[in-house]
Order: sequence, then C-alpha cells, then structure tokens
Amino acid sequence: MAKNEIKYLTAIKAEARPKKYCRFKKMGIHYIDYKDAEFLKKFINEQGRLLPRRITGNSLKFQRKVGAAVKKARQMAILPYVTDLLK
Repeated sequence: MAKNEIKYLTAIKAEARPKKYCRFKKMGIHYIDYKDAEFLKKFINEQGRLLPRRITGNSLKFQRKVGAAVKKARQMAILPYVTDLLK
C-alpha cells in the first residue's frame, strides 16, 4: 500500500436526538399528586421500577418528588411494588 492509499474510518453520524426537558418545569407543575396513578405510571417501567432521570428527562428536584410520590402510592396500595407487565 502506498502512503496515499491509507483510508481512515470515520464515525457514522447518527440523527440528533431531541433535547430532553423537564416536563414539570415546562408545564409549571409544583406538586406531584401521589393519588394520580395513571400519571405516575409514566415514570415506572413494566416491572414497577422507577425510571432514571437520564430516560425521563426530569430535573433532580422533580425526580426526587416523583420518587417520593411513587413510594407513597405504593404504601397506600395505589401502585404495586412488583408486577409483571404493569403497562
């Protein structure tokens, strides 16, 4: 191979993902109601585990509030602790 025949591998450009945002800040929500099970189901996966911030896009402040609301809803038997196919 000659020097001018060297080929370099370049990374394939992936599509830009949409910017994540905190839906609570955007909508102006200050209180997360633990009694609203359908809303809280958006933040838990099929097994009933809480989704992390990197997936939901919540800010730290509201992720803590969501976690507390889910825990309170579980204690009040509104949401299950563990399940198969919750959604």
